[in-house]
Amino acid sequence: MFLTGRHAVVSGGGRGIGRAIAAALRRQGAYVSIMGRGEAALAAACESGDADAYAACDVADETGMAAALARLAGTQAIDIAIANAGAVETGPFLRSPAERFRRLSEINLIGTVNLFHGVLPCMIERGQGRLIAIASTAAHRGYPYVSAYVAAKHAVLGLVKSLALETARSGVTVNAICPGYADTDMVAGGIDTIVAKTGATREQALAEMVKANPQGRLIAPEEVAAAVLYLCGPGSASVTGQSLLINGGEF
Repeated sequence: MFLTGRHAVVSGGGRGIGRAIAAALRRQGAYVSIMGRGEAALAAACESGDADAYAACDVADETGMAAALARLAGTQAIDIAIANAGAVETGPFLRSPAERFRRLSEINLIGTVNLFHGVLPCMIERGQGRLIAIASTAAHRGYPYVSAYVAAKHAVLGLVKSLALETARSGVTVNAICPGYADTDMVAGGIDTIVAKTGATREQALAEMVKANPQGRLIAPEEVAAAVLYLCGPGSASVTGQSLLINGGEF
């Protein structure tokens, strides 16, 4: 249990990839706090033993996020921060108003900024820390009908690369993990949308979604969690400013 004595915070930790990450960190001995808007899901994750504490907040709310992090850090200084909270909306660019771009930027990018702002000063003061953004293959390439999401995730990766240079001598590393389509509620919702709009079966919609993955499958949340453990583990001190793709060889 190489994370014993460490305090990890995971945004969007009540379900999907975030909950898998929280559970994996806790199994390695970390004290794990989770954040998100759905208090019931956060409480359920704690009750099941996947996390130790939670704070309900909107990650895009700078003031609310700062207050939540201050409460969580009151128990123990935060050593690891996983910016996992995110959202996607679909539609062609010409039917995607600027407000959609703002909304997805607030959740995906500003949510990451708010988390990192809240924990980085203490990490620098203590000379250690891990900042990890759960981005997407959409941080590396374009996909049709999700231009607002792709733009936001590209911005997240740019933030990671820039911040890694600023913190290179501080003892803090900053990295991104970029999974392809994963077996999550978000992807399930995407399948529902395809079914509703095209009349395809769920099996056909899933096949369409994973066809770009040479392995022909969805990424398991536990695979993303394993990558987080690597970036938090011994031997990763020189790994910073990187983007770890988990995409079945898609590109």
